[in-house]
Amino acid sequence: QVQLVESGGGLVQPGGSLRLSCAASGSFFGLFVMGWYRQAPGKQRELVAEITSNSNTPYAGSKKGRFTISRDNAKKTVYLQMNSLKPEDTAVYYCKMTRGSKDYWGQGTQVTVSS
Repeated sequence: QVQLVESGGGLVQPGGSLRLSCAASGSFFGLFVMGWYRQAPGKQRELVAEITSNSNTPYAGSKKGRFTISRDNAKKTVYLQMNSLKPEDTAVYYCKMTRGSKDYWGQGTQVTVSS
């Protein structure tokens, strides 16, 4: 059984930084693609960043240069470093693990960017 637990969200002022963490349970964490998604109120969930098993990050998206995804396979944890945060980054951030044809999601962590 896979469980994903996000942490690190909170309230931050515009221009500030946060680092989100997603701790995974289960075996063979290092073999699977991990991703960060976010969902703002009234909007669809969107991909923020993805990282492969060998730490390639093929998706940069519109947050390139501000957000950085990384992973520590020994700790079974994936991170999202977010810098220069903007009010439009406010959302619930979710972690996802892709194992073959199945996706596993965490419960999400709220990020609010406001002065």
